[in-house]
Amino acid sequence: MLVVIFQGDYMGIYGKDRTVGVPRGLLKFLVLKMISEKPMSGVEIVEEIEKQTGSWKPSPGSIYPLLASLHKKGFTKELPKDELGIKRYSFTDEGKRFFENQIAFGKEFIKKIEFLAPMLVGGFDLAGDNGRFRGSKEYVKKLMKSFFFLRQNADKLSDKDAEELVEVVKVCSLRLDKIIKRLEEEN
Repeated sequence: MLVVIFQGDYMGIYGKDRTVGVPRGLLKFLVLKMISEKPMSGVEIVEEIEKQTGSWKPSPGSIYPLLASLHKKGFTKELPKDELGIKRYSFTDEGKRFFENQIAFGKEFIKKIEFLAPMLVGGFDLAGDNGRFRGSKEYVKKLMKSFFFLRQNADKLSDKDAEELVEVVKVCSLRLDKIIKRLEEEN
């Protein structure tokens, strides 16, 4: 699995074998998001990030100081240790408000820059592809524009449209996965 994340002028690439350039603030956001869903320990957070990305495993040296900082700022509280001695963290009311503000900021930021995404795809240098990707850039740009439009108009989608969207994305993803799997088996 390969995940590319753009944040400001920084790009992080998470691939099968390693992580290159974790975007600043990404780990904090992921930790906040996970704690917003349910109380979690540092080990559980590391395992969940690795599971979701398929490869990136943050070090305890980055997770535990972050958890301590969130706790010191009053955003989290430590729950009593369970029978296994595991310490989990949950949000305080202040932490919930902080996370909601982070989400609102992120949504506003994305709204402001999403028009750049198709331009970025068009700007990728695919000269080393021996022409194999010829014609695909235009479709990728259209696809990105479509996703941004749909995201902005999600409340207007009918249930049928939403189901069809999921099916289209699923078919595309499965077809790409076949190609990727075949290439991985060759290597």
